[in-house]
Amino acid sequence: MAFQIKSNKKESENKTIRFPIALIDSINNAITNKDISFSGFVIQACEYALQNMDTSKDEEEQ
Repeated sequence: MAFQIKSNKKESENKTIRFPIALIDSINNAITNKDISFSGFVIQACEYALQNMDTSKDEEEQ
């Protein structure tokens, strides 16, 4: 399944996180002319990563 950017607003909490400048630039380029904020993109990317993470190795170790 391909990652798709979607507009989404939910209850949230502030967290401070550091990003490499090159990654910030790449994200800003990806969201240009899209109806999404930087934070919205990062949230969706994290959700996508968690849903599609390969956990087979973790399950074998337990």
